[in-house]
Amino acid sequence: VKEVANLSLVSSACDVVSAAYASTKESHPCLRSVCAAAEKGVQSVTEATASCVQPVLATLEPHVAAASEYASKGLDKLGEKLPLLPKPVEQILSDTKELLSSGVAGVKEALSS
Repeated sequence: VKEVANLSLVSSACDVVSAAYASTKESHPCLRSVCAAAEKGVQSVTEATASCVQPVLATLEPHVAAASEYASKGLDKLGEKLPLLPKPVEQILSDTKELLSSGVAGVKEALSS
């Protein structure tokens, strides 16, 4: 999970979503109170779940470590095949806009000639 979260694409996407969430809370007072209540609920459930799950996780630790290693190798292979993963969202959008612009320019040029 940490490796996935540290990918530029994932972390920058999370940053974008987080900024949009914060902006929405600031812009809409009604949503701010609903979001605050939801955040408190999620925090309470997370704390309660963490204390209950901890003994189970300790028992499963060797299996989780093996699965983590396997997932890490799979993520490395996926990263080799998908060059977008190490790029931040902003760069992907910029590259896509540039690609579309050059494609449109090529179509315009072909139509004019």
